[in-house]
Amino acid sequence: MKTALAYMQKILLQCVALCLLLSANTGLMADEIRLPALDPKLAKINIVEPERDSGYTVGDLLTRVVTLEIKKPYKLLDTSLPIVGYEKRYQGQVIGIELRDIRKEEQEKADSTVYKIALTYQVFTRNVVAKPAALPPEFVKVQGGKDIFEYRIPSWNFRISPIAVFGEVKLETDLSPFRGPVQKTDKRERIILNTALVVLALAALGLIYILGVHAWLPRMGGPFARAYRELRKLGKLPASDETLKLGLGRVHQAFNASLGSSVFSGNLEQFLQQKPVFATIRHDIEQFFDLSRHVFFEQSDAQQFGAEQHEWLRRFTRRCRDCERGLKPGKQV
Repeated sequence: MKTALAYMQKILLQCVALCLLLSANTGLMADEIRLPALDPKLAKINIVEPERDSGYTVGDLLTRVVTLEIKKPYKLLDTSLPIVGYEKRYQGQVIGIELRDIRKEEQEKADSTVYKIALTYQVFTRNVVAKPAALPPEFVKVQGGKDIFEYRIPSWNFRISPIAVFGEVKLETDLSPFRGPVQKTDKRERIILNTALVVLALAALGLIYILGVHAWLPRMGGPFARAYRELRKLGKLPASDETLKLGLGRVHQAFNASLGSSVFSGNLEQFLQQKPVFATIRHDIEQFFDLSRHVFFEQSDAQQFGAEQHEWLRRFTRRCRDCERGLKPGKQV
C-alpha cells in the first residue's frame, strides 16, 4: 500500500513539472509573437545620429534624435517607448549599452503628428582593442482605432575604442577601418600668432609715436616737434655760434607758437599756467632762457659756444616735444 502511494506521488510530481514547463514555453512563445508592421506609407522617419561613429570609451554618451511623422488617425503609444535604465541585449547577452535619458516632443499638424524623440545612451563596456558595437533597433507601437501596429527604428553602428593602447602600434601599418583619419588643426597657433602680431604692431606704433620725428600721427605736428626736426638738420652742420643762434631762435618761435604770444623768462609763470604739461621741465626752461640771454645779449668776443651747447639744446627741445605730446619727458643729461 505504501509502495503504491509513493508511486502515485511520484507520478503527480512529474505531471506538475510537465505542466509548469508547458506553461513557460507557452509564455515564451507569447512574448515572441510580433505585431504587424505599420504600412511605410503612413510614417516618415528622420534620424540625426551622433557626429562621429568611432572613438567611444567607457562612460561616453551617444545621443540620436529620431523625428517620426505619423499620419492621422494613427498615434504613437507612449507606453511602447524605450525604458530608461534598461541595458540593451543582443541574442540574450548584455552588450554594455544603457539608455540613460529619453525626451519626447509632439507637434500636431493638419493630417499628421510629428514626434521628436531624443535618445541618450551610455557606454558601459570596454575592450583591449577597438571593437564594433551598435545601438540596437527600437520597436515602438502605433495605434489606429482598435488595431495596434509595430514600427521599427533602425539600429546604428559605431566603434568602441580601448582606454589604453594594447601592445605595440606602428602607425604606418595601422590601417584599421575603425580608426578615423588623424586631423590636425593650427587654430590655436594661428590665434597666438595673430595676437602676437597685434601686440607687435601696437608696440611699433607706440615706439614710432614716442621716437618719431614726422607729423603724420596725431599730436606729432606741434611747434616743438617742428623745432626738433629743424634742430636735427642743424646738427648735421658744423657747430658754431651762428647755428646755435639759429637753433635758439627756432625754439623761441616754438614757445611763442605754443602760447600764442611772446614768451620770456619774465612771463614764464603765465606760460606754465596755460601749459601745465611743461611744469616737469621748469628748471630746463629757465636754463634755456639763461643760455639764450648769454648768447644773444651777454656774449663777449672771447666767449665761444661749442658742440656741448648744441647737443644740450637738441635734448631740451626733444623734452619739450615729449611734453607737448603728453608723454613723460626723458631725463636731461
